[in-house]
Amino acid sequence: MKDVLQPLLMSKTDFDIHYVAKLARLELTEEEEGTFGGQIGKVIDYIEQLQQLDVTNVEPTAHPVPLTNVTRPDEVRKSLTNDEALMNAPAKGNGLFMVPKIVE
Repeated sequence: MKDVLQPLLMSKTDFDIHYVAKLARLELTEEEEGTFGGQIGKVIDYIEQLQQLDVTNVEPTAHPVPLTNVTRPDEVRKSLTNDEALMNAPAKGNGLFMVPKIVE
């Protein structure tokens, strides 16, 4: 895993926009590479500024404001049968929805 992330940990001058585009499965034009390369450079500059902050007395937090769970309690409710759920499906087989393959 470290080998995969290594190009992302480089300085902005060594940053490889081609590598990131490949990881994201993006095909970039030369113009887009220049644009995104500049934008990523600005983001890296900002991250470098953040790394210089003294946070020794700052208590770690998971979220800046307290949150409470507002979901309803689980309860059994009437639901569709399998046949009802599949009734209007454009493609079905073996009691399941059939969808086109999107991952090679």
